[in-house]
Amino acid sequence: MLGLAPEILALLFVCLLCACAFEFVNGFHDTANAVATVIYTNSLQPQVAVIWSGIWNFIGVMLGGITVAMGIISLIPLDALVDANISHGISLILALLLSAIIWNLGTWYFGLPSSSSHTLIGSILGVATMYSWVSPGNSTVNWEKARETGAALMFSPLLGFAATYLLVILLRNLTHKNHTLFNEPKREVPPPLWIRAILILTCTFVSFFHGNNDGQKGVGLVMLILIVIAPAYFAINTQLNPSQYVEDVRSISALVHKVNPDQLDEKEMAVVLKMDELSNHTILSMQSASREAVSDENSKALASNRFDIRKDVLLIGNAVGKIIKKKHTEGLNEVEVKQLDSHVKNIRKLTDYSPIWVTLMISLSLGLGTMIGWKRIVLTIGEKIGKTHLTYAQGAGAELVAATTIGLASQFGLPVSTTHVLSSGIAGSMVATDGSKNLQWSTVRSILMAWVLTFPVSFIMAGGLFFLFHSIFG
Repeated sequence: MLGLAPEILALLFVCLLCACAFEFVNGFHDTANAVATVIYTNSLQPQVAVIWSGIWNFIGVMLGGITVAMGIISLIPLDALVDANISHGISLILALLLSAIIWNLGTWYFGLPSSSSHTLIGSILGVATMYSWVSPGNSTVNWEKARETGAALMFSPLLGFAATYLLVILLRNLTHKNHTLFNEPKREVPPPLWIRAILILTCTFVSFFHGNNDGQKGVGLVMLILIVIAPAYFAINTQLNPSQYVEDVRSISALVHKVNPDQLDEKEMAVVLKMDELSNHTILSMQSASREAVSDENSKALASNRFDIRKDVLLIGNAVGKIIKKKHTEGLNEVEVKQLDSHVKNIRKLTDYSPIWVTLMISLSLGLGTMIGWKRIVLTIGEKIGKTHLTYAQGAGAELVAATTIGLASQFGLPVSTTHVLSSGIAGSMVATDGSKNLQWSTVRSILMAWVLTFPVSFIMAGGLFFLFHSIFG
């Protein structure tokens, strides 16, 4: 099956199972972000709330696209994806998955709203850094993408706190004659219909965008597994004919050579100088790539060929993307810049994809996980962040800000922490209502500690596990 040896095939299924387990744990770890407010305001019964949230998480993954997923994959050094020693790739995958699952389960057990996104990114960078260390001379971690991702994860909670604080203040000023929004919910009594509708709507948005963003991380993990272990089938989208993109590559090369070299930095200039060689190599690979079924005889050659296409397309796409992003396009008119961008997006269709069964598998894992294990984190968010009971305005404000932040991040292909955006939003709403004295600082300190420790712990744990597995399997 897939032209793999039985033991490698078994490890493939183990890795896929671990990816589903991570997404399942992510589901019940992050459920509270969506359902805590509707539960603590008596807008929905707990079991109804988690099922509703699970459904919208599922829909969010299915409709989420792959921008965030490809961002996750891009953090891994290209050489790790094309390593001839498959045990290196398996060691890398198992290490990052196990470290992420262990940390997520630990923080869930203690009821801490920790970030699955921080955990995953820390684990990926940990194994990628260790891979670069044990494989000297190979490409390093994509630190530019890592910094971009880290900034999104770092500043999104601050945005959640500030935006919710301002929104609650605004609501208080606009509704000073109607205090219903700021009343403490009566025990087991549903709120007025209009408030209940708002809270259910914000719960739905958070659930959908959580699936939209976090679900893509699971899709990215599965694609990483498939690319490393079964490259002949998954290095590029085999539903497309690579030869159809030859003209795009030729056009990119021609347009890049028209760019004024005086404005380019050293790395950009090196890419331009290599563009002819790179494009010629890509074209040859595309023309020779076969859409035939992979046989035992040609699987290694085909895997190498498709990896060559993947590597070249990513190198061309990343280099040209930086030139366009920095507006180093002097020598090209406006139409040519748009053409250059269009050609790059076109060839990236070969590498930026996900089979429907992968998306469906992750959707089910996240959706089912959402319906289980929610009580510990809900208790923390609903009762332990503020000293007073969560009001309608606080719950709706925090969830509206969280949904907006996550939705915008997904559009830009950035992974953010639903947990930290929502919990910081709850904290902001409490401060807006009655100042910092309204916070339970013991809980806030625990959440901040988890926020600070998640990245370095997962980084070190994943790197250590990779070194261990590499020593055993390598």
